[in-house]
Amino acid sequence: MRAPLISGSIDEWFAAATIADPHSLHARLRGDHPISRIGETGVHFVATWELIEEALQREADFSANLTGVLIRDAAGRPGTFEFPDIGANHVIATADDPEHAVQRAIVQPRLSTANLDGLEPSVRAWTVEALVPWIDARGGDFVPIAELIPARVVAHLLGLPDRDVARHSAWAMLGGSMLAGDVDAVQLTALVSETGRMVEYLGEHLDAAARRDSAGEVPSLLLALSRGVERGEITRMQAIGIAIVMFGAAGESTAALIGSTVHRLAAEPDLARRLRANPHLVPIFVEEIARLEPPFNFHYRSVRQACELGGFELIPGDRLMLAWAAANRDPARFDEPDTLRLDRRYPKQHLTFGRGSHFCVGGPLARLEVRIVIEELLERTKQISPALGSGAVYAPSIFVRRLERLPLSVYPD
Repeated sequence: MRAPLISGSIDEWFAAATIADPHSLHARLRGDHPISRIGETGVHFVATWELIEEALQREADFSANLTGVLIRDAAGRPGTFEFPDIGANHVIATADDPEHAVQRAIVQPRLSTANLDGLEPSVRAWTVEALVPWIDARGGDFVPIAELIPARVVAHLLGLPDRDVARHSAWAMLGGSMLAGDVDAVQLTALVSETGRMVEYLGEHLDAAARRDSAGEVPSLLLALSRGVERGEITRMQAIGIAIVMFGAAGESTAALIGSTVHRLAAEPDLARRLRANPHLVPIFVEEIARLEPPFNFHYRSVRQACELGGFELIPGDRLMLAWAAANRDPARFDEPDTLRLDRRYPKQHLTFGRGSHFCVGGPLARLEVRIVIEELLERTKQISPALGSGAVYAPSIFVRRLERLPLSVYPD
């Protein structure tokens, strides 16, 4: 039996009200049909924790390979855009085992607990450097700060020059823009062209890292990738692809989460006061925002073979949208799922950073960055509030939950 057609028009997904607040739509889909199909695209929206967890465990049926995405065409009809295979499509988050395990083993050491502990002073210094002039100016748009700090961290991890941080910050948003679902041919051409420039840039720095490699050097991620190429574990294009994923996974997603945490602080002054008085609660606050406002609303899985999920038939070539944002508010899993609670017993038990073998390798790094931003912002201000006359604006995307503008007023301590 085929899954039921999704209720409502595809236009609802792209409406300004839904972009600003997708949770009502997700709740309706979760309640009406845990799995439902979007037109005749072969794309299925999976909305409950139970079904998503099952899908993640069935790697033989559902591949992490990103082969295409849902789009809305010029006439407003749902369709799909098929990705050409450039040799770097299926890396880290979009790779299957055994390739995924090999690639993860190359990346993981640079994101170990010891390395992150050593990185914290630098992240804190970069955060203070960005915050102080903004606070001195009594605020303004916070988004450039939210984007700058992760961009500097990604560049540092990869071993890229800090002087190019403006390019890095822009490139971090490319992946999310391609997956937004409402990109026309002109925009897509521009995104593909810019991705080509990014590939060229990263390739040059990957080759440079290989040339200056020396025994005993603590490797940057690019150097670790170049060594993986030299050992024959990955191809050069896969190494570049992994670096590209780092921009989006560690850049855009962290920028989105920083924006969401600061947005919530500005909207709830009592919450900000509580966190100032109880700084040990900041990590739990970060987890609750990660649960309530995941940077990515969903990720795709592609169907490998004829099978069923939730009692509905799927065929090879179909795709699943595993809706983290919907599952993270599933009342079957969470008490008061729509409420921010700082007393949750297991605050990290959400799907924002994935689950199982594809648990986000950069999750601990994102937590570190967001925690530091919140700590420094609370310590250096006595009040944060929305700026008068203009509101927050979200990126026009069904995929990413990221603020494009966050005008705030702040009052120093």
